[in-house]
Amino acid sequence: MSTESTLRVVWIYPDLLSTYGDRGNMLILAHRAALRGIPAETIEVRSDQPMPTTADIYLIGGGEDGPQALAAERLITDGGVHKAVAQGAAVLAVCAGYQLFGHSFFAKGAKYQGLGLLDLTSDRGETRAVGELRGDVDPRLGLPPLTGFENHGGRTHLGEGVAPLARVTAGIGNDGQTEGAWHGKILGTYSHGPALARNPDVADLLLRWATGLDSLAPVDDTWADRLRTERLTAASA
Repeated sequence: MSTESTLRVVWIYPDLLSTYGDRGNMLILAHRAALRGIPAETIEVRSDQPMPTTADIYLIGGGEDGPQALAAERLITDGGVHKAVAQGAAVLAVCAGYQLFGHSFFAKGAKYQGLGLLDLTSDRGETRAVGELRGDVDPRLGLPPLTGFENHGGRTHLGEGVAPLARVTAGIGNDGQTEGAWHGKILGTYSHGPALARNPDVADLLLRWATGLDSLAPVDDTWADRLRTERLTAASA
């Protein structure tokens, strides 16, 4: 955690990248931290504000082409996210936010430079990927199957410097075979829902990374388990 005793969670550019309930990821992290007695501060940083560099977890969501391109430009110029990652911050990047963490992406019919924090590139697919998304998470992360809702026109190609977050069992994800990517403490995914409501174990992984704890106290996940079962079943239908 940062030098303060409070876990600091930053939501990057909610004025540009905030679709399909992605703000819920911030709320889920704060709630699950509070259940364990971990004080958490949530910080919403708009695109006209400087990016804090000493927070513990950074979240970025989905958005349209224009806002995605503008967000990438401003984040590159600001440099705060790069500093935070270099200092060990954890990141969850979703959809458009996931794409712009790579080397390049396409928006508005043109190729744009990304942040280069994940070794991947994104371009346009022949069809739009819309619907339930399910995948078996890389076993090294020790997580149950991933569930989410995807709605994107892009296809993402992973380089040697990252591993797929999951192997697709339903839906498209990156390319019909893999979904998302991870490297260090950065997770990228096409999963909305929001992702952390559907995948509380991913939220707890981010919390462990941020706090340095090997394990977290158990919490009542009755509601989350019910939601997961419903959506995983829907993806299998």
